[in-house]
Amino acid sequence: MSENQKGTTVVKCPEPFVPLFSAAEKIMESFFADLKRDPAKGDIEISGVRYLLVRTDSLAIELHEELRKTFGEAGARQIRYKLAKACGMRDARMFHERLKVTDPTMKLALGPVHFAHVGWASVDIFPESAPQTNEDYFLAYCHPFSFESDSYLENGLKADQPVCHMNAGYSAGWCQVSYGIELKAEELTCRAKGDEKCIFAMAHPRNFDRLVRQYKEKTGLA
Repeated sequence: MSENQKGTTVVKCPEPFVPLFSAAEKIMESFFADLKRDPAKGDIEISGVRYLLVRTDSLAIELHEELRKTFGEAGARQIRYKLAKACGMRDARMFHERLKVTDPTMKLALGPVHFAHVGWASVDIFPESAPQTNEDYFLAYCHPFSFESDSYLENGLKADQPVCHMNAGYSAGWCQVSYGIELKAEELTCRAKGDEKCIFAMAHPRNFDRLVRQYKEKTGLA
């Protein structure tokens, strides 16, 4: 068992980040321990914050199909990405303010843990990542059990391009708020189209293509 696996249970990360994510996991575990459901009011609250349960198929497949009919394939992808990015930004601001967190790295660390607790995916951050408060920011990561790719696989569907647009959008939104710089994320490989993993890259839009190209050259990612 690696040091990473010993120190964290939700997020996999390079060893130097283990104490950070271990602390974030404890914070979120406490937050999600206070779950209250009141069907008579149509209300689900976690530590006083209202949440909504939605079937993953509805977001990953049905929503995309309905958007595609009106806005085309590219439009459907963009709308789902932007919707999720807005959710990630809003959630990040709420947690940062509620927990009075000011350090950008801790702000970021809370995101993947929250992301996993609410059922989007688990997160594996790769050692090539270099999160920082400037335009050289770069994050390479995997989302095992992405709800979007899982929805395709569980329904016997195969895509010809990546499908985890909401996964990408939410993580970009959370990290953008955490580091105070504009960020974009894209899925590079996707299980829904037959790849081994759902791998993403995140960077400032101005440097995105260059940093992704360098990452692919370094890791041999096709």
